[in-house]
Amino acid sequence: MTEEEDAESAVKLAKLYYKGDGVEQSYSKAAELFKIAAEYGIADAQFYLGSMYMNGRGVEQSDERAAEWYTRAAELGQLMAQCTLGWMYKVGRGVEQSDERAVELYSKAARQGDADAQFYLGEMYMDGRGVEQSDERAAEWYREAAEQGQADAQYSIGTMYMEGRGVKKSDRKATEWFREAAEQEDARAQYSLGLMYELGRGVIHSDEDAAKWYRKAAKQGDAEAQYSLGSMHAQGLGVRQSYKIAAEWFREAAEQGHADAQYSLGSLYEAGKGVEQSDERAAEWYREAAEQGQADAQYSLGSLYENGRGVKQSGKKAMEWYRKAARQGNKHAKNALKNFGQIYSI
Repeated sequence: MTEEEDAESAVKLAKLYYKGDGVEQSYSKAAELFKIAAEYGIADAQFYLGSMYMNGRGVEQSDERAAEWYTRAAELGQLMAQCTLGWMYKVGRGVEQSDERAVELYSKAARQGDADAQFYLGEMYMDGRGVEQSDERAAEWYREAAEQGQADAQYSIGTMYMEGRGVKKSDRKATEWFREAAEQEDARAQYSLGLMYELGRGVIHSDEDAAKWYRKAAKQGDAEAQYSLGSMHAQGLGVRQSYKIAAEWFREAAEQGHADAQYSLGSLYEAGKGVEQSDERAAEWYREAAEQGQADAQYSLGSLYENGRGVKQSGKKAMEWYRKAARQGNKHAKNALKNFGQIYSI
């Protein structure tokens, strides 16, 4: 058996130890075998060894050692190494940060058809990092990756068609790409597809289909979808009307910091719909949203202060929150200020 054959055999055995396939799982033995093959010059072994250093599996964790092995593999044309090393340069992990070097590595892998690299290269063009910003070039690379089934790229090209950035605006094409990604369980795409059904953009309007896709995304923790699904339950659109269920979804989104959901949950507490009535809890959620600049919550919190509900009565604090809401054009807040006998001037 030649040295090259020995090295190839070491890679195969290393993968078995790495996965625990037919042998007792052992990262340390896998690392030893990958190193033998890596030092011989087997690109895949170099990539795997880099990954083990990156994750601290079987070896002491070291971003610098990971970058060294990824570099050796990348120079031999190993696509995953080129893509991963590109990411390391993008974020400055284990190497000196360099957008230009990241673009160089992404480009090498992307031109060889690596879908992830194509997506990441599209991101660099979108953000103008390491290259001149170009929506058109971003869209081209997103499309290349999307056509290979890369879900992030499918969502991104769908968004570009929806907004008309880098491509001719097309709700139909946006919906098609959102659907491709949504069926791969991409939560952002599921939410966006639900939104297209709710608005009737690129598809026939359907509250039922909107709710279906919102629910899929909401269950994955997407805050926008959780808020939208809560709103549909509150109004009985496409789903059974239920303030209780609405409150549950508003809470899920609110606890992630979604300002509109925080305001909506506060409204339910103030009205006692779907939850036990509580001005104190209403004030808490209004405050959370108000401090993020949500104008309706600012007005509502001001109203609670004016009337001493859930908070200690304070005309001064009421006016402070009314003014903040009024500056954003909230009509109720403007009227409240007039009723306070103030001359409204922004």
